[in-house]
Amino acid sequence: MDVFTYPTRPHVRRHGPQGYATLRSFRPWLRDEFSFRCVYCLLREQWSLLPGMFDIDHFQPAAHRADMALAYENLLYCCASCNTAKGALRLPNPEEALLAADVHIHDDGRIEGRTPAARELIRALGLDDPAYNEFRAQWRRMIGLAKEYDPELYQKLMGFPEDLPDLTGLRPPNGNTRPDGVNASFHAERQRGELAETY
Repeated sequence: MDVFTYPTRPHVRRHGPQGYATLRSFRPWLRDEFSFRCVYCLLREQWSLLPGMFDIDHFQPAAHRADMALAYENLLYCCASCNTAKGALRLPNPEEALLAADVHIHDDGRIEGRTPAARELIRALGLDDPAYNEFRAQWRRMIGLAKEYDPELYQKLMGFPEDLPDLTGLRPPNGNTRPDGVNASFHAERQRGELAETY
């Protein structure tokens, strides 16, 4: 399992909460939607347990599309660093542009975009900066060492958070356009004993 493997196909939303008045209300849905990691750089919650390390990003910046500020389809889950770098930039959709076929991570941590959209995202967010390259290389090495010498630590770093959001009790004001997604949530998988140990 590669620590920084991007999805193999475009992301298809499995949740559709509607009508919340605050961004914060969307957080449990987005955490589950994006597998508890940054949609841009793949930083995992398990690697950064301090509060405030993850944000909600507007794909269409609210500065340009105020009407989309609370639209679930326009919201992404990302780390604070990537959210700050993106700011109000209009960029390709990472759900479609950052795919395993379009992005390659080299052994030394360098990231290579293989399509114009992937290259634009990587450049705009600084994902090819030396600090990011070192970050990826170090995490690859640490995860590899944990897998070989400390399986318990490996499972913690590559597994799901303990506080998986229970979406069954949430009632979006205007409903959920994809109610079946609740049964497919990671919390529901854990309740059924189907949750993978690592991902």
